[in-house]
Amino acid sequence: MKLSRQFTVFGSAVFCVVIFSLYLMLDRGHFDHPNSPRREGTFPKVSGAAARARWGGGAGKGGDNRQLVFCIEHLSCFQGSTDIAKGNTNFAQKCAQSLFNVAFEKFQSRFFCAARGHRTTVCLMLDVYNVLPFDNPDGGVWKQGFDITYNENEWDSEPLQVFVVPHSHNDPGWLKTFDDYFRDQTQHILNNMVIKLQEDNRRKFIWSEISYFSKWWDGIDSQKKDAVKRLIKDGQFEIVTGGWVMSDEASAHYFAIIDQLIEGHQWLEKNLGVKPKAAWAVDPFGYSPTMAYLLKRTGFSNMLIQRVHYSIKKYFAMQKTLEFFWRQNWDLGSSTDILCHMMPFYSYDIPHTCGPDPKICCQFDFKRLPGGRINCPWRVPPEAIHAGNVQHRAWIILDQYRKKSKLFRTKVVLAPLGDDFRYSESSEWDQQYQNYQKLFDYMNSRSEWHVKAQFGTLSDYFEALRKESNLGEKSSNSFFPVVSGDFFTYADRDHHYWSGYFTSRPFYKHLDRVLESYMRAAEILYSLALVQSGKSEKMSVFPSVDNYKLLTEARRNLGLFQHHDAITGTAKDWVVVDYGTRLFHSIMNLKKVIIDSAHILILKDKSTYKYDTSTPFLKMGDVQASQDSLPHKTVIKLTLQPRYLLIYNPTEQERFSVVSVNVNSPKVKLLSPLGKPVSVQISAVWDDATTVSHEAYQISFVAHLPALGIGVYQLLEDESSEGVLADYNIYTRNSRQENPDRLFKIKEMQNSADNIILENAYMKLWFSGMSGLLEKINTKEDGKNHQMKVEFAWYGTTSNRDKSGAYLFLPDGDAKPYIFTDPPTVRVTHGRIFSEVVCFFHHVTHTMRLYNIQG
Repeated sequence: MKLSRQFTVFGSAVFCVVIFSLYLMLDRGHFDHPNSPRREGTFPKVSGAAARARWGGGAGKGGDNRQLVFCIEHLSCFQGSTDIAKGNTNFAQKCAQSLFNVAFEKFQSRFFCAARGHRTTVCLMLDVYNVLPFDNPDGGVWKQGFDITYNENEWDSEPLQVFVVPHSHNDPGWLKTFDDYFRDQTQHILNNMVIKLQEDNRRKFIWSEISYFSKWWDGIDSQKKDAVKRLIKDGQFEIVTGGWVMSDEASAHYFAIIDQLIEGHQWLEKNLGVKPKAAWAVDPFGYSPTMAYLLKRTGFSNMLIQRVHYSIKKYFAMQKTLEFFWRQNWDLGSSTDILCHMMPFYSYDIPHTCGPDPKICCQFDFKRLPGGRINCPWRVPPEAIHAGNVQHRAWIILDQYRKKSKLFRTKVVLAPLGDDFRYSESSEWDQQYQNYQKLFDYMNSRSEWHVKAQFGTLSDYFEALRKESNLGEKSSNSFFPVVSGDFFTYADRDHHYWSGYFTSRPFYKHLDRVLESYMRAAEILYSLALVQSGKSEKMSVFPSVDNYKLLTEARRNLGLFQHHDAITGTAKDWVVVDYGTRLFHSIMNLKKVIIDSAHILILKDKSTYKYDTSTPFLKMGDVQASQDSLPHKTVIKLTLQPRYLLIYNPTEQERFSVVSVNVNSPKVKLLSPLGKPVSVQISAVWDDATTVSHEAYQISFVAHLPALGIGVYQLLEDESSEGVLADYNIYTRNSRQENPDRLFKIKEMQNSADNIILENAYMKLWFSGMSGLLEKINTKEDGKNHQMKVEFAWYGTTSNRDKSGAYLFLPDGDAKPYIFTDPPTVRVTHGRIFSEVVCFFHHVTHTMRLYNIQG
């Protein structure tokens, strides 16, 4: 009996040690590649003190952690068999149970994506980022992954289904402009598609970019159009996503993303009568959950992504979570779930899509057959398939399909077959389709291989996937895990993080937002004016058709710029100029739509409406000369007769906003839409940091507008103007003795360490007198002071061959503070409507405004 008890206690202790070892192993946070030296060492020794420091203070699970530490400290007692000899079975059993509970909980939290069965698992991307070391060990033939093995009899009971999906990724501008790409390549791809798909009804093809497709459609005859409709109906040709472009997901605003989706989908419904069912995004540089949400709300159930950090791909592949339901972080149910397929390998080209070994997959890109213009970098060319080699070649590629399938939870494999601007030549269609069909026919004829291979569309794949995993429209999502979060920042290799494009070409990113705002204003005003124009015979001359065309063109130009090589700033210079010219022309056209529409809406007596293209009734408040120039404000010429100033609120909320316009005289009077005087602040317009212009003056006032409302203010010259003049303090290195300005009170002084203070009823701000940068904020509601530190910093670039650029951000280290050799010029405005501090750091201007100083 005593011996039996000792064996029990000893067994419990051994179990305790094993579980603790498992815990330590899991705490290392990831599975390393089998060849990694980190897998070959022993676990480190952990003392009781170290354990207390590491786990003893865990918030939320302190009780479990403290019990775990207690067990760890007392494990050393087993070394002398003292506790065993004393028969402390209760302690050993409790210790083992505690270690098991905590280790299992650790297992669940570390590998939350790995669980399968009836319980739905949730994968939080922030947790994944915390777990991964983001190292880059050599994974063998799959450099960023690991070796994949399988048993040949795994498919005996259930055959492998392989869907090879031919595609051609057509960037609407990148190394060439949109029109140049269309002329040189895209139109030929689509022309060949119509011919080659009709030659064999087993052939399939998918297309994404409607900007190109619509341009091609407008130039083809009715016979080709009918053929396209038949191919779509028969399931040979599929439109995926159906947006105007394959949009960027980091720099683009959700308004423009939705707009380009609507434009593409409406075009498809009008011209083809189809609605896309699956989304395809192989080239955006990282992925946002916002896009997944928008696709779900658009009616999609399935989507595919590709450019995800290679460490994330490896981690998901090991857990077989490359297919998952993407759910919004705030969704407590499953209403936002959309089934997502993440491609596992480096790229969407053919060498990186059939399986883990690009050297082998490249041999099945038959455009690279000897004698062609491109070849395989691995120096093993493809072989045309014939009776003498079909068995060997079919087995080689089947091996890749099988290995790829081991990364997923079903026996359904997706193998994209394409690349950028592929299938532009008739010969490539024959090379790819004929050789692959020979491989499929042979594989399918070998019943002992247990495989069914075929061409397919993206929807073909997802339908088979859902069928095998028993995912009906209303069935449980538990077969696949749930993932919440984003897939930023993308890196394709090493530490090449694609974050440079977040800020590349900021001028054009700003121009995009300007067009976006004009687009919204023009669409609303046009819609309201269209209703009014139908009420009177006099207003039938309103150019509704012409303006609708301008709106459509602007919407398409805005949509085109959401392309992942446009708003990102990653296109060539001349391509960016082409984009900018399109944006600029659309801004000019939208101004015309706004003017024409507002003209109708503001007239009290609609019978006085008269449309004259040579003399517009209104003018816009700013002028921009070209696509690469900065806008400047129109100077309103004041007279004794009132000039009318229209202010439009395009939002659905009532607004109180500070509005500033430029006039040619400081003797100004402003009347509200109700005819009442409005308080104005008159500020200087500066020719440079210290010189006042007397050709123009800025007036600022608080405008009150209802939702979607227009306010008509009156401006006139008045000698008895009650406008409040702003005054100025200018801090410079050397104070200059000049004649005082004839209108504004300007005080010049040398830079000093004294603080500059701005204050209103809500807060008080302190700025450095030397730098002009914000240092402290006092919030008056709670009386608290908040210390601030604002500084300019710069990054160097690496000395390696790869440099930072339009795509990448590759600094040489941490940011370094920018030290100004000369104190900046600081100009402080004190006024009634707003005050501001403007700092001129040589060519860098920093502005901080505070509104309603005395309001």
